Amino acid sequence: MIADLVPAGLRAEWVARGACPGRDLYELFRERVRDAPGRDAVVDDAGALSYAELDGRVRRAAAALAAGGHGAADIIAVLLPNGRDAVVAELAVAAIGAVALAIPHTRGPRDVARLLELSRAAALVTVPGMIDAVDVPSGTRVWTPHRRIDGSGDGARLLDDAGAADVRAWRPARPDPEAPARLLVSSGSESAPKMVAYSHNAMAGGRGNYVAALGGGAPMRALLLVSLASAYGSLGTSVILARLGGTLVLLPRFDAAAALRAVERHRPTHLFGVPTMLWRMTEADVEADVSSLRAVVSSAGPVHGHVVEACARRFGTAPVNIYGSSDGVNCHTGRDPGGWRPGLAGVPDPDVAEISVRDPRGRPLPPGEAGEIWALGPMTPLCYVAAPELDARHRAPGGWVRSGDLGRLDPDGTLWVLDRLKRVVIRGGVGLSPADVERELSTHPGVADVHCVPVRDRDLGERMCACVAPPRGTPPPTPAAMLDHLRERGLDKRRLPERFLVLDELPLGPTGKVCAATLARLAAERAVPADAGSGR
Repeated sequence: MIADLVPAGLRAEWVARGACPGRDLYELFRERVRDAPGRDAVVDDAGALSYAELDGRVRRAAAALAAGGHGAADIIAVLLPNGRDAVVAELAVAAIGAVALAIPHTRGPRDVARLLELSRAAALVTVPGMIDAVDVPSGTRVWTPHRRIDGSGDGARLLDDAGAADVRAWRPARPDPEAPARLLVSSGSESAPKMVAYSHNAMAGGRGNYVAALGGGAPMRALLLVSLASAYGSLGTSVILARLGGTLVLLPRFDAAAALRAVERHRPTHLFGVPTMLWRMTEADVEADVSSLRAVVSSAGPVHGHVVEACARRFGTAPVNIYGSSDGVNCHTGRDPGGWRPGLAGVPDPDVAEISVRDPRGRPLPPGEAGEIWALGPMTPLCYVAAPELDARHRAPGGWVRSGDLGRLDPDGTLWVLDRLKRVVIRGGVGLSPADVERELSTHPGVADVHCVPVRDRDLGERMCACVAPPRGTPPPTPAAMLDHLRERGLDKRRLPERFLVLDELPLGPTGKVCAATLARLAAERAVPADAGSGR
């Protein structure tokens, strides 16, 4: 069961004051179709698809799903690369009143099978080759957008199977706007992936409000570099299309040079990516006209100073820093992206999420005092899926979300994010903050990217390993040089990293974040002591 942990009265208040639309996602999308049928909805490798053309494909796919027996309360997984097929599938799921479980196509077979099993997915929409190694549950029917999946036999059906008469006879469902619409999957970069259920109102309302604040009122033309299936990328179909009536420019996979060429060719007004993607674009040896960009938006990880400076230099604007998570927390620096400072998250918007800083007993703390960041507002999700232990750990009475992040609020309401409470290296019983080392080491001219992970130690339990990547074409600094830099920056010697790992690039997980699990494995195998002459 998917229960709403937020009191119904609060949900009603948010609709009454206009913070949530009170309509389902497909109904909102149809309004956008009527407003501008000829406007580009999706631009991908196959060209441009207008709103009217996209709706025609959605209605055909929805009619096929409905004829196949799918409807309200079904969970339908979507495992597709970025492009129009993924958009069609997600909107078709909403149109029949079902719940979409979008799975990043870079997930491993074990993760995919586990998500299908835990969610009890009634169907899976995918393409040939993507589930060859996946043990698909027997109760999950497989669909494909255009052609049957090789070796799948009669169990695979086509989303374009519906005939003209079926499409004419089909009628969209009208689910309750507070009913579940989408299951967001966490990145899994530091723990096992988890699923979080969001309603139509939370997607189009709360999430929509923060994206709308970045658009300046005009329809947004957005180059979305992250996966549509990621929590960050979920703003694509549900918000930029259904809520705002904008245009989605999509690439099948991220490549810095290709992304720059896409900016020049498709003239987006907004660029959405993670810090590593933006940094790699600024470093790419490609000439491209980026003058169409009004905003560069970064999320899914902290933005370090060198990325801010590089974006301002390459794109003419500092990145908007979004602090948020799939769990229902959000705050951004859209009002003043150029005012970046380490840890600055901006001023919370109550039409997105009210932010409170609490002590370990859940009591609000006065301005200036550090504690756990809690959030509650129109974007607050319903609950975790098939994980009551997560609800018990991360949700509080009244529907509040416990972020697991350490922060403080200034007297003027500005939020500062200090660190993740659970991301601590325990060395001999003493907790060390990776964020402190990352923040200071990122100011070294020879460090383009940095992420700290614990490495096991027989004596002390854990030691901190700094994993770094130098700027392209630049020799890496030695561990000794990095330690000297940290000392000069005033870092206490007891908190210095004791292991170093230098890589050409830090590995990314399915959603574009640095993959801490991969780094931990590499650090265990290849990290060198701090007194070594080279980090290689």
